[in-house]
Amino acid sequence: MRKTLPAFALALACIPLGNAAAQNPRGPDEALFRSIYKELVEINTTDSIGDTVVAANAMAKRLIDAGLPAADVQVLSSGPRKGNLVARLRGTGAKKPLLLVAHMDVVEARREDWDFDPFKLQEIDGFFRGRGAVDDKAMASIFVANLVRYSKEGLRPGRDIILALTSDEELSDSVHDGMRWLIENHRGLIDAEFALNEGGAGTLRNGKPVSANIQLAEKVYRSFRFEVKDPGGHSASPRRDNAITKLAEGLVRLADFEFPARLNAVTGAWLKIITRFEGPQIKAAVEALEKGDNRPETLAPLKQRAAWDTQIRTTCVATMLEAGHAENAMAQSARATVNCRLLPDENPDEVHRALQRVAGDEKINVVPIGNVVDSPASPLSPIVMRAVEEISADMWPGVPVIPTQSGGYTDSRWLRKNGVPAYGVSGLFSEEGKSGVHGLNEQVGVKELFDSKEFLYRLVKRLGS
Repeated sequence: MRKTLPAFALALACIPLGNAAAQNPRGPDEALFRSIYKELVEINTTDSIGDTVVAANAMAKRLIDAGLPAADVQVLSSGPRKGNLVARLRGTGAKKPLLLVAHMDVVEARREDWDFDPFKLQEIDGFFRGRGAVDDKAMASIFVANLVRYSKEGLRPGRDIILALTSDEELSDSVHDGMRWLIENHRGLIDAEFALNEGGAGTLRNGKPVSANIQLAEKVYRSFRFEVKDPGGHSASPRRDNAITKLAEGLVRLADFEFPARLNAVTGAWLKIITRFEGPQIKAAVEALEKGDNRPETLAPLKQRAAWDTQIRTTCVATMLEAGHAENAMAQSARATVNCRLLPDENPDEVHRALQRVAGDEKINVVPIGNVVDSPASPLSPIVMRAVEEISADMWPGVPVIPTQSGGYTDSRWLRKNGVPAYGVSGLFSEEGKSGVHGLNEQVGVKELFDSKEFLYRLVKRLGS
């Protein structure tokens, strides 16, 4: 990978930006796709009251009705309301299978917070709106609809095409995490040469596509608890070194601390491309970082791009606080949850030791929470990259394909950890910060959704051949 990346990055750097929109007919299956999409969005699949078994059965029926043998369409449940769908479109077997992944669960959505019922799909002003309209029922519906289309066309690819729709991707450490559960209990059903998943959406600027992204890596999720124990005492006789103050001082030190910046293969290629049109100061900072110079004063210009800065270093931030037992008593304990996003090759034990040093007081104990899912970056597969680049160039001329590393995590972490390269790529474009993903009034452009469907139809068909 290290040998091919510089040439690849250089080639991408020479592609001019463009604004041409995709010119693709939606085809005769538009009504079917709308029906599948509406059905899936309107099935509540939240963890609190939702049911991914219902969603999995609904999508299984769609595939069986389209002609896939019932034996090749399985709903596998890891527990009550926790369902996963695994379906296989059989090919000639000349090559190892291609795995398509999307998750059916969605984050919570309260009707009183939204401008509309989050579990009733709406089409307004050129947008589809509803919880899961993007994350991740867009991709799940597309994969189901496209498998139906392949089946009706009588496609027999060179490799089996496997679809895995999973549960509990949105929960950080769930025993029902569908991809982990499938790998641990049904590995043979989903084993593949490589996988396609979410995580690599395209970027719109003022309604025009400017980058088609492919996710090759993810930062690693790891939380810690900062904890202070203290005898407490009456609040009328306060002590300066009480539990809350000690914890607060440690959190201030954490806020002032930064892990060293450094590049890996993915972020190196990414920065080389996206800084093409930046000013000389930012370019100089990136060039210095490429040479291993990560002094804060050298990299100061990169602070102008906060989203960039988080991609080149491990980050930690306090997200939850808990302290005290009575209004008129000093706290006997004070705790903070600190959530970290580690670079893929960062050593979690070294991060733990660094945080203990930052806490800086023997009374503050830093304790890891949960388990780390270390996940190496996927290699820059020439087969995958060429297909993505050529189909993207046909649909969005002049828009560069950019390798990315996600700050969040997806099901791809389980695949990469277990030896299956995964590529986050969807062809689904949106304006940064306007999709409502994980927030209120989630939405996706109607045209952009149908373009994504066409892109993935072509990509899977080509990679499956």
